[in-house]
Amino acid sequence: MTSVATLDYPRLLDVAGSVLDAAADDFVAGVGAPSAVTKSPTDFATQVDLDLERRIAAELAETTGLPVHGEEFGGPPVDEGVVWVLDPIDGTYNYSTGVPLTGILLGLLVDGHPVLGLTWLPLQGVRYAGHVDGPLLVDGRPAPPLRDAELAREAIAYGPFNASHGGRYAGARRADVIRALSSRAARLRMTGSTGVDLAYTAAGIFGGAIAFGRHAWDNAAGAALVRAAGGVATDLGGTPWTARSVGIVTGSPGLHDELMAVIAETVGDEWETRPEELGGPR
Repeated sequence: MTSVATLDYPRLLDVAGSVLDAAADDFVAGVGAPSAVTKSPTDFATQVDLDLERRIAAELAETTGLPVHGEEFGGPPVDEGVVWVLDPIDGTYNYSTGVPLTGILLGLLVDGHPVLGLTWLPLQGVRYAGHVDGPLLVDGRPAPPLRDAELAREAIAYGPFNASHGGRYAGARRADVIRALSSRAARLRMTGSTGVDLAYTAAGIFGGAIAFGRHAWDNAAGAALVRAAGGVATDLGGTPWTARSVGIVTGSPGLHDELMAVIAETVGDEWETRPEELGGPR
């Protein structure tokens, strides 16, 4: 069993980056691929998703000796031990329609905590990587840490939603929050890719991002990147993000506080972190 003390983060970044580099051409070649597996009317996987996940997972397991949990084929628990979490194509709808806001997401979790992340955007020719000790690397070069920012001067990414849906974060309440943000943020952006939103936040392109997905493969890489850049990544209740979290809020420390204040003012305590999201009984 791999122990945390033996993890060499720079080496793992280098090895994992080489694996993703080798897969990038196939990612680019498959743009426009149709649905192969339907998950819901607007959520699906292409054959490229399936092929890339098999390839990347096998190469990671062989080169790093660490297990992999992928979006399409699953794997070991994401909140126990050391495990890679992989989304072979994040923003699949974008990918299938040719919108270049899509990429490969790879995070490393230790007992559910994100310690390392890679977000490869092959259609843009940009690679983001980082681990818990920083810095954020953009195309292999260190980027400056996130500066102090104000909500009124920054673009904020917001996860897509259907206002008629219910659930943990009901669509109507998501609409209330984005309505409140619309009068406070300089701009709002809905890219259709959580991975892009979080990587852009880490790089300071976006001031912050709010997303509602519960899957570790969507959020782990970006949470690690934002933290490597000196930012904050929490769930929608303000608790530090882990693989058990539902949703994610990221930004520089001051701006993250502003985002959490808007959420609290708009929905009150509805989105506060529940015990099961901290690892308690389900």
